[in-house]
Amino acid sequence: MNSFKQISTKPGFIKNNGGLFFRKIKKNKFEFKTKIKKIHLNRAKITHGGYICSIIDAGAGTAAHDCANGSPCVTISLNIKFIDSTKLNDEILGLVNIEKKTNSLVFLNCILKSKNKTISSASGIWKILNYKVPGSRFGG
Repeated sequence: MNSFKQISTKPGFIKNNGGLFFRKIKKNKFEFKTKIKKIHLNRAKITHGGYICSIIDAGAGTAAHDCANGSPCVTISLNIKFIDSTKLNDEILGLVNIEKKTNSLVFLNCILKSKNKTISSASGIWKILNYKVPGSRFGG
């Protein structure tokens, strides 16, 4: 199994918020992870829903990018269900499954887990752009 690699190596939103580690498990299966820091918490001292959305978009988008052979992909639709909460220092693991890829779209599902409980589930559609971006790589 591949080891996790930091995908947030260039300045940007995800890097500024702690980064995201990513790995490919097999052809249509991917994982990503992050650790909850104080900046990720809301006033209730649980992980902010906006941060949950951001890591799903970045992690699942990276999986779509890989599935599209490195072509840029943009989020068309992302449906997220919040199921449970996480707190400071919890590790969140994202599990991405590519359901279908066409010439122009990637359909996927994502589950977030922490401490053996499901935190969130998501389904999304990414548009594959018909060009390469020089110097583009994984990461959000």
